Amino acid sequence: PYPGELGKRIFENVSKEAWQGWLQHQTMLLNEHRLSPVNPKDRKFLEEEMEKYFFSGGSANPPEFNIKL
Repeated sequence: PYPGELGKRIFENVSKEAWQGWLQHQTMLLNEHRLSPVNPKDRKFLEEEMEKYFFSGGSANPPEFNIKL
């Protein structure tokens, strides 16, 4: 689902359900941080968050999502 070494790790270690969860989380990150997938800096940020999401205890929500109403 993703190129390179990270993609290989994901393919070998991540379920389809977990990948779908990442896609939802990634969409939220794209929208809330107003990221562009064609911008190299934004792609790097998303890749770092993907690494955290799958292999380092999770990717954090944007600060606005941690506010309790």
